[in-house]
Amino acid sequence: MPAETAIQKLRPEEAAERLFKAREQDSAWLDRFSECLAGYREGQVGGTSRTARQSGSDLARTIGVWQLSQAKAAALFGVSRQAFAKWLQRGVPADHAVAVADLRVATDLLERYLKSDRIPAVVRRPIPKLDDVSLLELLGRGDTDRLLSACREMFDFERAHG
Repeated sequence: MPAETAIQKLRPEEAAERLFKAREQDSAWLDRFSECLAGYREGQVGGTSRTARQSGSDLARTIGVWQLSQAKAAALFGVSRQAFAKWLQRGVPADHAVAVADLRVATDLLERYLKSDRIPAVVRRPIPKLDDVSLLELLGRGDTDRLLSACREMFDFERAHG
């Protein structure tokens, strides 16, 4: 067990008083500290939830697997590069969460069944069953439900034998 720090030995009232006295001239710092402390208690850090940050890292992994630049990925999602960069840092906004989740599941399937160096070509190749539309084009159309369905069908080996 790590050694207790000096602040941990204090009663909460004493710790608050000492911190306040040390920073009483800097009300903005005290406000931010209070927000951060409340955020930690709620499972958030810096105003960004762990879940949101995880969605950003999942998205970063996905664009890496698909070999997309941030600019290309932003265009596919219909947002600016700056907005997309914020998604990667702070997490994906709720209105895009389902699309990103579908994309993550599709990427998991691609990684499970294909060699990683082949995935970028597969996502760009037109699929005859989809009227010669690629997975990348489906993403650009915002049709991640169809994209995920197409990936599931690609690896539905039971149907291939039936």
